[in-house]
Amino acid sequence: MEVRGSVPQGQAPAPRPYEGVWRFTAPALDSSVPQVRHAVRSLVRDRGVPVDGDVLYGLLLIVSELVTNAVKHAAVLSPEVAVEVAVGAEWIRVAVEDNHPYRPKALENDHGRTGGRGLLLVKAITDEAGGSCDIAPTPTGGKVIWAAMPLFGAAG
Repeated sequence: MEVRGSVPQGQAPAPRPYEGVWRFTAPALDSSVPQVRHAVRSLVRDRGVPVDGDVLYGLLLIVSELVTNAVKHAAVLSPEVAVEVAVGAEWIRVAVEDNHPYRPKALENDHGRTGGRGLLLVKAITDEAGGSCDIAPTPTGGKVIWAAMPLFGAAG
């Protein structure tokens, strides 16, 4: 029996060489921010991910924001942050996980404040690229903040 919309058994397309999930940890230190950003950029390049330059730039900015937030706000309960990069046939997703239970919310744009706009920026970048982002609890009581975007952006 074939389910409507399914691919017949044995005929599913093989995954592309760049598809996969990679996970690594970094200490919750300021120096980890550029190191993680560099590691993500190298992973994308080394795996041959066919990502649009603007999407990659936005992704690396998101990585910097999320790791910075974890270092600044969660290090007391999370001496390490976990970073996951997942790549599908047409999308890329980055997630940063820490052990702190606080679930931040994207703040409204308040021109009187000089900080607190990191998640607002993450949301704006993912929206512009045609992607999405969210925050989810982990089984251990922490959180994972993720952002996913199409490889070729909204216009791709």
